[in-house]
Amino acid sequence: MLLEVRDLHVEFRTRDGVARAVDGVSYTVDAGETLAVLGESGSGKSVTAQAVMGILDTPPARITRGQIVFQGRDLLTLKEDERRRIRGARMSMIFQDALSALNPVLTVGDQLGEMFVVHRGMSKRDARARALELMDQVRIPGAAQRVRDYPHQFSGGMRQRIMIAMAIALEPALVIADEPTTALDVTVQAQVMDLLDELQREYRMGLVLITHDLGVVADVADRIAVMYAGRIVESAPVHDLYKAPAHPYTRGLLDSIPRLDHKGRELYAIKGQPPNLTHVPPGCAFHPRCPMARDICRTDPPPLYDAGEGRRSACHFWRECRDDLRD
Repeated sequence: MLLEVRDLHVEFRTRDGVARAVDGVSYTVDAGETLAVLGESGSGKSVTAQAVMGILDTPPARITRGQIVFQGRDLLTLKEDERRRIRGARMSMIFQDALSALNPVLTVGDQLGEMFVVHRGMSKRDARARALELMDQVRIPGAAQRVRDYPHQFSGGMRQRIMIAMAIALEPALVIADEPTTALDVTVQAQVMDLLDELQREYRMGLVLITHDLGVVADVADRIAVMYAGRIVESAPVHDLYKAPAHPYTRGLLDSIPRLDHKGRELYAIKGQPPNLTHVPPGCAFHPRCPMARDICRTDPPPLYDAGEGRRSACHFWRECRDDLRD
């Protein structure tokens, strides 16, 4: 097992109360596997990833419970200098806004080369040569001429490729990609995802892909974990989940995707808004928006039921939800 997140809880103390951004999240990632984490904005996807990477702002964030076991070691028990040695070298992250993540006053060559100077003790000259190789590897056109350019001189798609180059520079065992295709057009999205898939197979790294776009992950993910209000509400192999979701929230997300065979029909939208995390509804957090909600849903929080064949669903009526589509 490469990564195992066990019963992770993260909260933020705000003026309005305590927001439980991550409420008992557990998942695993194996070497060479892609886990896609889906959900609307505010569901806890990115906060979970930041907790794994050890880059949460504390305060206001606070990990109150859980374990993050990476290559057999619980990261939450390590000192900060030990975590820092792991970040970049053995696990890395691709951020959703490459322009904000990159340093605007350093050339991309210097930023890529810094990884090798700090973690590998290379000379600046050798690090620059390695940076050029990485830019070629992620298919930056004219890399030899552009290695001295600054981030603002690149397009959004090229900046994202530079972020990917930084993430794989030291051949980490795990990469977390947080909305890597945000604000990119459809063609560039496909190119970025193809590049990630190719690099993952080459290095056999584990990949956690965070997104709200189910269309992005359909062809690249092995398993999917769907988050809502800080919890995982469904997890399943990708093809099983797309074929017959076992949670009404997952079903609503899938129904919201435009389809060619539904031309002329009104696009489905999940009613209501995600809950305020300082005042999560009792029972199932999704019940105010759920078309299948019954009395038990308003009072009893559902556990993650074992739905068989590697599937889990936090719905009291997961069989009914799944079998409705199978029929």
